[in-house]
Amino acid sequence: MKVLVTGGAGYIGSTTALALEEAGHTPVILDSLLTGPRQFVGDRIFYEGDIADRALLKRIVAEHPDLDCTIHMAARIVVPESVAQPAEYYRDNVAKSLELFDELVALGKPRVLFSSSASIYALPESGFEVDEHARLDPGSPYARTKMMMEMVLQDIAAATDLRAIILRYFNPIGSDPGLHSGIYVREPSHVLGQLVLTAQGQRDTFTITGTDHPTRDGTGIRDYIHVWDLAKAHVAAVERFDEVLDTVDAPSVVINVGTGSGVTVRELVAAFERVYGAEVPLSEAPPRPGDAVGSYANVDLAHKLLGWRASASLDEAIDTALAWGRKRKEILGYE
Repeated sequence: MKVLVTGGAGYIGSTTALALEEAGHTPVILDSLLTGPRQFVGDRIFYEGDIADRALLKRIVAEHPDLDCTIHMAARIVVPESVAQPAEYYRDNVAKSLELFDELVALGKPRVLFSSSASIYALPESGFEVDEHARLDPGSPYARTKMMMEMVLQDIAAATDLRAIILRYFNPIGSDPGLHSGIYVREPSHVLGQLVLTAQGQRDTFTITGTDHPTRDGTGIRDYIHVWDLAKAHVAAVERFDEVLDTVDAPSVVINVGTGSGVTVRELVAAFERVYGAEVPLSEAPPRPGDAVGSYANVDLAHKLLGWRASASLDEAIDTALAWGRKRKEILGYE
């Protein structure tokens, strides 16, 4: 099977491309390299360009008429940046995706696997577990772009030949088992990346942002999924694409992808220190703009439709994140 992966030079995109290869499939990468490093593409089939470039999309399909599916991962993803620069997020994540979907339908390549986000969920009224029918209330421009694109895909699928599986990611962490790629930004905004930087001595302290949330210890709660498990969920969705939609008897479906367990920031810090073998200096601060209290996934539907469950432990994911932190200078040229 040949699969177009937009954003395939990114963290999750490159990991998913590797998982596709290990399952016997051929990824075709489309990436503007706006953020993703060229090193993550390796020797894969690669087109450098924009997802809204219709001429380029026509060329890709002409050169690869056997494309079976598109995994659309290309997006801007930094929540505080989206608060500061909303126009860029709506342009790149919404307007350009519309062009991509419309052109894929016109080219007769209607199967789309879309990367959405658990950040679109509202704070649950009781507990923190959310299933795919839970109330939505995206708290940042980034999250709103994801919710918008879910709606767009569902509407286009209802009106055209487009077919969509929408995966709502929770919080990917770690690296692939062979440490081929991982977090690449110099100053990662997410919790585990900040912990790794602190452990490496590149930051004086790790800052817990938000300590008065209505959780068991006052810090935000997340569902941290090993990125390799997340990548394998994409492989399962690609391989079962038509079967999944036949089962639900609909042109589109939303599926949570997480572990099914909630971990607070303080609990993550404790796990990190356990794996790292030393304490990390801590400080506290108010929540950042757009930060959500959080939730964790009900993953029953993923198991039912994809035959998939996360298998890696939190400690295993943290261990690969630390290992990638030690190796990334070798691949990217910087720590």
